[in-house]
Amino acid sequence: MSRAKNDRAVTVAGTPAEPLPEIHVAPDVPTLLWFPADIQRNTLTVDASRIRVLDTGARSVIVQAADDYRAGERRELAVFFADGAAPSRAAFVLVMDPAAIDIRIDVKRPEQPAAPCPAEVQHADPRPEDFVLKGFVDKSGVQTGVVEEVVDDAQGLSTDKGMLYRGKGWVLFDISINNLSGRLPFSPRGATLTGKGEVTLQARLVTPEMDAIPPGKSARVLVVVDEPPASVGGVFALEVLGDADRHLVLPRVVLPVAVSEDKR
Repeated sequence: MSRAKNDRAVTVAGTPAEPLPEIHVAPDVPTLLWFPADIQRNTLTVDASRIRVLDTGARSVIVQAADDYRAGERRELAVFFADGAAPSRAAFVLVMDPAAIDIRIDVKRPEQPAAPCPAEVQHADPRPEDFVLKGFVDKSGVQTGVVEEVVDDAQGLSTDKGMLYRGKGWVLFDISINNLSGRLPFSPRGATLTGKGEVTLQARLVTPEMDAIPPGKSARVLVVVDEPPASVGGVFALEVLGDADRHLVLPRVVLPVAVSEDKR
């Protein structure tokens, strides 16, 4: 009866308590073990009288059973990884199987559980000091302004009156977009800011409430952009881009004058 020749992946034991995975070897066919990281070849241990090591590489070992290897034999092969990551040791039991032979084994390491983060790192909510430490606010503080509401019946979209904030190196627009009744859902996908000389700045869009605005509903949308250079002025057209070629233009948003400029 011919044996099935297998090419498969085997995961090494993650702890000493786990059973070692079995690899099917035979006297007449070599078996390649391919490791996911470099191995320390000088740490390879195997019963050389029962298992022949045909070749070792930076990430590979080729073995073949002795001619008189018996079906009931169980021989261990082990080697250490060179990177020091866990698990550091890869060990296997080499057995004979009359129905199958492993031609190639792709060795895998088990996924390690994520280490718990320190309490300080686990703190996800921003704190007031974060804005200063990260440089978002300096001695000039944050200036605010109003974003006037717009209605675009052709696009089936409108906004309520919103707010804008200008800090150190950034500008944020906080608006609520309404998708008029009887229209398809509106999915904001991007935003631009166009200033003097038709200079267009790419902005980052944040939709904290929902990905798509259903008809007859509204959603809060935040638009964040790097602080525009003085050369493009302080009056902009803000465009929120959606899918299906729908978009909403707020034709006139006026940035508050930065404190440092206002005092000149």
